[in-house]
Amino acid sequence: MARLVMKFGGTSVADIDRIRNVARHVKREVDAGHEVAVVVSAMSGTTNQLVAWCREASRLHDAREYDAVVATGEQVTAGLLAIVLQDMGVNARSWQGWQLPVLTSSAHGGARILDINGAELIKRFKERDREVAVIAGFQGVYKETNRLTTLGRGGSDTSAVAVAAAIGAQRCDIYTDVDGVYTTDPRVVPQARRLDKIAYEEMLELASLGAKVMQVRSVELGMVHNVRIFVRSSFEKPEDIDPHAEPSGTLICDEGEIVEQQVVTGIAFSKDEAQISIRRVSDKPGVAAAIFGPLADSNINVDMIVQNVSADGSTTDLTFTVPSADYERARITIEKAKASIGYERLDTATDVAKVSVIGIGMRSHAGVAAQAFGALAKNKINIRAITTSEIKFSVLIDAVQTDLAVRTLHSLYGLDKT
Repeated sequence: MARLVMKFGGTSVADIDRIRNVARHVKREVDAGHEVAVVVSAMSGTTNQLVAWCREASRLHDAREYDAVVATGEQVTAGLLAIVLQDMGVNARSWQGWQLPVLTSSAHGGARILDINGAELIKRFKERDREVAVIAGFQGVYKETNRLTTLGRGGSDTSAVAVAAAIGAQRCDIYTDVDGVYTTDPRVVPQARRLDKIAYEEMLELASLGAKVMQVRSVELGMVHNVRIFVRSSFEKPEDIDPHAEPSGTLICDEGEIVEQQVVTGIAFSKDEAQISIRRVSDKPGVAAAIFGPLADSNINVDMIVQNVSADGSTTDLTFTVPSADYERARITIEKAKASIGYERLDTATDVAKVSVIGIGMRSHAGVAAQAFGALAKNKINIRAITTSEIKFSVLIDAVQTDLAVRTLHSLYGLDKT
């Protein structure tokens, strides 16, 4: 017998038929003798509609009331799944975030989980014949005000991993509309392979650099609490799965569990990038603070940063990227700070993309990035900026060349199916 957390995303619970399919997955694990907690997202499209209603009601709506509205999508799904499970003869009860409780920070719309008390769920497993807890994901409560909070888009993944850590689950199964984590997006590279295992650090980089399979904070939680996470498909027939065997899909785990480590694990890309270049800035202490301080105050995340000496030798050019959604705010912020920064010209570009190569094997292999630069040059792909870390490097290129760059690098590192 094992203790499991099963998480189902919006496409997996899009309608009653799919909720019944989810219930069959849950019943399979219960019938195998496992203790099960289920975390659910809102039905596909529901959250978008709820957000749209908030914006229609008022452009400057109260964030606390926004959370009260958008959290209802997950509550509906949890109640419906509990009803369907009960109809199948499975002992089940729905839970909202405040009932566990899931304690969070006060940042409405993007709260962080501070603590979950899993004692009540464990008690019910024992006292109520393994009662299935169907938990509304994406939500919690701020203890000081008892106001409901939400965790931001993709927050149900984070809820699931946090619950798994709180109840000491043997694993957390994230059911999605894909059957695992791939070396890159199969829509761009048909030869992309599904990975059997991937290290937390690699998945964290993939998620933060453009891969949509997992939410970044959920991977962080998994790494901190060493929660074994399986990414698997909810559309696989429930009756075809052996509940006593290791699940199919991709296991996200500690790198110690991965016996054979490739130099490169995957290629991620993001077209949601914008480039800002500040030309002819005085080369003196305090300039960087004058640029990035106001951006930080505006909660704008800056990614790739490159500094070059200007042609005149006495000033410098500073280039950085921001998410395209923050581009206008970033540009206006820099323009307002022109007097304190003291630049001559501002150049911007929104037709750029970031392509990243990730692999823990890079720690012990030299020349990995150099190979990429050579291959991209052969394909006449110009690199605008480069950033590196211990297990990844990223290049900024023209957006129109994204697919070519991804295919080139995927083949270069032997990631294509054989």
